[in-house]
Amino acid sequence: MNILFASQIEPAERWIPLLERALPEDRFFTESKSAIDIGLVATPPPGALEKLNGAKLIQSLWMGVEKLLADPALPRNVPLARLIDPGMVAAMTETVLVHTLDWHRRLYRYRQQQSEARWHRFRQYMTSDHTVGLLGLGELGTDAARKLLALGFKIAGWSRRPKNLDGVESFTDISSVLAKSDVVVCLLPLTPQTKGILNLANLQKVKKGGGLINVARGPHVVVPDLIAALDSGHLAHAYLDVFDTEPLPADSPLWRHPRVTVTPHAAALTEPRTAVAKIAEQVERVRRGETPRNLVDFSAGY
Repeated sequence: MNILFASQIEPAERWIPLLERALPEDRFFTESKSAIDIGLVATPPPGALEKLNGAKLIQSLWMGVEKLLADPALPRNVPLARLIDPGMVAAMTETVLVHTLDWHRRLYRYRQQQSEARWHRFRQYMTSDHTVGLLGLGELGTDAARKLLALGFKIAGWSRRPKNLDGVESFTDISSVLAKSDVVVCLLPLTPQTKGILNLANLQKVKKGGGLINVARGPHVVVPDLIAALDSGHLAHAYLDVFDTEPLPADSPLWRHPRVTVTPHAAALTEPRTAVAKIAEQVERVRRGETPRNLVDFSAGY
């Protein structure tokens, strides 16, 4: 099969040798040809999507697909699949654990004290004293829940459809989750329904002194509302990896806010060493005439 690798972000030199090894009978291109069977895309260059109108599958190299769905050049007659990469899922959970423990152990406050040369101990809590609220119980939320539970945290989760996960108190009502949460982790896909979901009204439902971890998409958070919740002391700290505008502009108040930790959209990157096997599986399913996995529901937006 002819497979187009089209990305302005992901380096082809990291991917194509691994893809060729996994799929030796197929041909890989970085420029559009007239007969492409499968497109592997992530922020594709201009004109690439139009050449996939007759493809059998467009496979995203990332888990999030909202930018592809917003592109008018995306052929709506071609199946689009998200990439569920085990390496990326593991990295995301590691980031969630790091930030949750940073908040739980008050390490952010000790870092501030160090800058002031101040010696003061804060109260110690057990993990069972705190509830982590997970917004999103898909692949990422399920993995994070399992590992947070192993540490002893209580877990409440919110999803669009009811979920039954061992040890997780699950809700389809976000207010119930927020009210139970000491720290909230946003792992939601970005859709019209989830944009701005972390506004002042919802942030104020989190327990006082709580934390926010956003490793999903920037537009989930209404930044002025978050700053107001932090300045009032209702939230103690926010960990932000994603932003409305990326890179985060130098004049953004988030860079300098004492209660905000900023990272450069690095919570979890697609890992070619683990992702290629999943892509190869998709290619083989197409070759056999089977339905690919993790197809995007165009109406739902993910």
